[in-house]
Amino acid sequence: MSAPAVPSMDDCIRDCTDCHTICLETVAYCLGKGGAHAEAGHIRLMLDCVDICRASADFMIRGSRFHHLTCGACAEICAACADDCDRMSDDPMMRRCADMCRRCAESCRAMSRMTA
Repeated sequence: MSAPAVPSMDDCIRDCTDCHTICLETVAYCLGKGGAHAEAGHIRLMLDCVDICRASADFMIRGSRFHHLTCGACAEICAACADDCDRMSDDPMMRRCADMCRRCAESCRAMSRMTA
């Protein structure tokens, strides 16, 4: 049995960029839907995810020696966002967001162990 493949930096940048986009789309969706979807804490966490994904991608794109730090924070925030979106997993849009956040968290967790 072989070890799981470590994502490349390009893969991680793509995951961060995709997560940024999907979370931002989902924020707009949640605000339009209202109710539990639009709770302040949920929206705040999703916006945290949007911002850290963009920052992590930017750090990697420019070759920052500190990318492992932003990726570590990104992994934690994305995992928390996925868990929060899972509370509404009967909604396909929320399931899509949770799945993307989970994929980004895994990718960033692996990248956080690498230094430039």
